[in-house]
Amino acid sequence: MGSKTDTRVLTLAFARMADAIGNSFLIIVLPLYIASGEISLAGIAGTELTVPAIAGFDFPGFVLQEETLIGVALSLFGLVNSFGQPFTGRWSDRTGRRRAFVLGGLVLFGVGSAAYPLANSYWTVLGARALQGVGAAFTVPATVALINDYAESDADRGGNFGVYNTFRLIGFGFGPIIAGIVVTGGLAAEGVVTYDVIGQTISGFDAAFAVAVLGAVISFGLVLLFIEDPPAAEDAASKDLSIVIRGPSGRGLDSVFVLGIGTFLMATTIALFATLEGPIRGRLDESTFMFSVQFAAVTLANVLLQVPVGRASDRYGRRPFVVAGFALLIPSVFIQGVVVDPWSMLVARFVQGIAVALVFAPSLALAGDMASERGSGTTLSVLTMAFGLGVAAGPLASGILYNIGSFETPFFFGAALSALAFVLVYSQVEETLDRTSAPVE
Repeated sequence: MGSKTDTRVLTLAFARMADAIGNSFLIIVLPLYIASGEISLAGIAGTELTVPAIAGFDFPGFVLQEETLIGVALSLFGLVNSFGQPFTGRWSDRTGRRRAFVLGGLVLFGVGSAAYPLANSYWTVLGARALQGVGAAFTVPATVALINDYAESDADRGGNFGVYNTFRLIGFGFGPIIAGIVVTGGLAAEGVVTYDVIGQTISGFDAAFAVAVLGAVISFGLVLLFIEDPPAAEDAASKDLSIVIRGPSGRGLDSVFVLGIGTFLMATTIALFATLEGPIRGRLDESTFMFSVQFAAVTLANVLLQVPVGRASDRYGRRPFVVAGFALLIPSVFIQGVVVDPWSMLVARFVQGIAVALVFAPSLALAGDMASERGSGTTLSVLTMAFGLGVAAGPLASGILYNIGSFETPFFFGAALSALAFVLVYSQVEETLDRTSAPVE
C-alpha cells in the first residue's frame, strides 16, 4: 500500500507543476523586465534612505539602486505569500473547502501575471507581485492540506508528499530555463526577441507573462475538473486551530514549530546562491549556463530523491531522515564558500539538494501525522510559510553579507544557520510514525 500513489495526488502534483513553471518564469523575467527601461524607476532609483541617529550614533545612508529594487520585487512575493499562509490555512480548516481556496488563489495569481504587460511603473509591478503572493497564500496551504487529507494512513503520507514535491520542483527547476528561451529566443541568445502572433507583434516579456498565465489556467482546469474536498476536511472546524509552540506538557518546543524554524533556515541557505551570480561567475571563471546548472542542481537532486525518501520515511520513520538532512546541509553550504572551480561548486550544490530532499518530504509527513488533532491547513502552513520566508530572506541576506564581508561570508553564515537547525531538530523533534505498523515489503 505504501508504494501506491492516489490519482488525486498526481492531479494536484501536475497542477502544482504547471503553476510552479509560471511562477518560476518570473524569477528570471522580472529582473530583466525592470532593468529593460519599460518600467519607470523615476523618483525611486538613486534615492538615498537615511536612518535617524540612535544614542548619538550616526548610521550611514543607503542609496536605492536598481539591484535593490529588483530584490524587493522578487522578495515581496515570498513575504506576502508566507505571512498570509497561517491565516488562509486556518481559514481553509474552518470551512473545510480546500478546493475553493486553491481555485481562488490560482485566479489571483493569473490576474497578477496578466497585469505585468500593462504596468508602466515600479509601483504597479509591486502591486502585481503582491497580488500573486496573496494568490499563492490561498493556494499553497490548501493544496498541501488536500495532499495530507488524501493519505489513507500514515504509511502513505511520506510517499504522497514526495510525489507532490517532485512535480512541484520539476516546474520550479525547468521554468527559469524555459523563461530564458522564451524571452531571448534561445539558450545562448542575448537580448529580448519579438514574436508575431496572429498578425500582432509581442515582446519576449509579454510572451513569458502569457506562459505564466497559461500555467495558472492549466492548474485551475485540472483542479476544477478532477479535485473534490474529502469528507475529512469538513471535520476540521471543530478542532483547535492554534499554532502550537510548546511541546507536550510544556516540555521543550513543539516538533512542528521546530521543523518550521529549521525549514526557514534551510530555505535561506538555498536562496543565498541566487544573488551572487556575478561574484560566483567571476571567482569560478564560468559561463552563465554553468551557473544556471549549479543553481538547478539543488532542484535536480530533489526531483530524483523526493519520492524514494518520502516512501522510505513511511517505512523507517520521519526523524532519522530529517536529522540526517540537516547534518548534511552544514558541510554542503560551507564548502560553497571555499570552492574555486565550477565542478566542485556543482557537486556542493547537488549535495545540498540531497540534504534538502532528506528534510522536506519527511518534515511535511511528520507534520501531517500530527495534523489529525490540529487541522491540516493550520499545521502544514507552518512549514510552507517557513520555506517561503526563507526563500524571500536568502537573497537579501546574501547581498548584505557579501557587501559587509567577502565572498565566503554568506556561505559561512548559511553553514552556521544549518548547524543551529541541526541542534534544534536533533534535540526537539520527536518521531511520530509507529514503525511497528509500517508496511513491510
